[in-house]
Amino acid sequence: MSDFLIDEELLAAIDMGSNSFHLAIARVDHGEVKKVASMSEKVQLAAGLDENKNLTEAAQQRGLACLSRFVGRLGSVQPNRLRIVATNALRQAKNGHEFIQKAAEILPKHIEIIAGREEARLIYLGVSHTMVNSGRRLVIDIGGGSTELIIGEEFEPIHTESLQMGCVAFTKAFFVDGEINQKSFDKAVVAARKELSGIANTYKEAGWDTVVGSSGTIKACRQITVNMGWSNEKEELTRDGLDKLKEKLLKYKHVAEMEFDGLKEDRRAVLPAGIAILYAIFDVLELDKLVYSDGALREGVMYDLLGRFQHEDIRDRSVQALMGRYNADPKQAERVVNMAQHLFDGVADSLKLTTEDSDLLRRAAYLHEIGLAISHAGYHRHGAYLLQHSDIAGFSQIDQNHLSHLVAHHRRKLRSDARVDVMKVGGNKLVYLCLLLRLAVLLNHSRSDQMLPAIELTVGNAQQWQLSVSGNAAQWPLLVADLHDEQVQFSIGMLSWISNQNNLSMNKLVN
Repeated sequence: MSDFLIDEELLAAIDMGSNSFHLAIARVDHGEVKKVASMSEKVQLAAGLDENKNLTEAAQQRGLACLSRFVGRLGSVQPNRLRIVATNALRQAKNGHEFIQKAAEILPKHIEIIAGREEARLIYLGVSHTMVNSGRRLVIDIGGGSTELIIGEEFEPIHTESLQMGCVAFTKAFFVDGEINQKSFDKAVVAARKELSGIANTYKEAGWDTVVGSSGTIKACRQITVNMGWSNEKEELTRDGLDKLKEKLLKYKHVAEMEFDGLKEDRRAVLPAGIAILYAIFDVLELDKLVYSDGALREGVMYDLLGRFQHEDIRDRSVQALMGRYNADPKQAERVVNMAQHLFDGVADSLKLTTEDSDLLRRAAYLHEIGLAISHAGYHRHGAYLLQHSDIAGFSQIDQNHLSHLVAHHRRKLRSDARVDVMKVGGNKLVYLCLLLRLAVLLNHSRSDQMLPAIELTVGNAQQWQLSVSGNAAQWPLLVADLHDEQVQFSIGMLSWISNQNNLSMNKLVN
């Protein structure tokens, strides 16, 4: 991967939403993302979730067919300049891994299932880059399976929330078979109000100067009110316009009867649920009006990707924030990071490890002790739990799962049954990174800046791990003991972790 993007190079993002899949391709022009092509299809993945939260085969086929068409437009985009993110429907799907495995045969890059708050952060980033006004803003994005609400200033979010209400999910729950009536609408509004009740006070206390809406539901509602003459002179969506839209909606008995100037056919089925959610948001947060922004999740994904190329990676900021929150020892973390990088450099070519693998190992090395904030006993397990279940800006659920496994296995016994779990999550590469982190931590058990002996790690043709340590054994008696203990772990644990031909051999310390 190159360290930077020059002007006129392409970026792309695929947003696998619960209602629609979107593809955006853009050029980087003087640090700005300029969209040059886009595609959008109503896949309605969330509508394909059955009563057991499994994606039906029909829904999976709709999604795969759409992705196949998207891939046909990606020929000029390098895989390292593409990100593919999935949201609420795949967060909810119990069999989501099946769909992801099928999609992997089509796509040039793996799918990242992102957490709700990470989705909210990326939406805010996309919206912020389309807005010229300053001040604090409230951003609202009603999706197919969830609704994101964010308060922020400039490019920095302050509050991010993802609520379990979306136009597809609410359509299934309250507007069965497309029927419209006051009772169903009121039930949808009450359900949305309940979701909003947990954040309303915090958000209203934080306050905002402007309200911005993004994505399909709000775009459709605004466009209808503008076309029907229910908007203000700035063509904003107002409370009065939304009231008139609701009154007009409730005159119809079925979505097939609806006649709204500007309503697209593919938006028809989910519009009543979208209006109900938006109505509840205006009511609970006491909104008067909002402006619409074309920026959304896919734009945020591309700006976030651009930041990674320009050494403004939010993931590194998140790592430092986690270290601060859990009071991790920065000096010890830096020692382990440096040793892990040294060991990695010695074996990267032999094990076919990449820059992305190096980044993952480095971040795990910084975070390996955060579990000490809970308890010293089993702190590696506590750290793994925190990384698995926290909302960490910039990281997908897969990223966090990888970090969690690295931290979980950086100390104590190498159990052969754990290898199965690690292999399922990240394959051989994640196994190798676990072992590298173990050695880096072990070599810094003294927690001292005292000069260590010269240490080199190599991997032979038969995957034989060879650790060469030179110097006076009497100077490092504890290190020698630790290395011999780890050699035992490699001989009983590593054999099953990698293959029956593998072992850790160690050159003796010489006088």
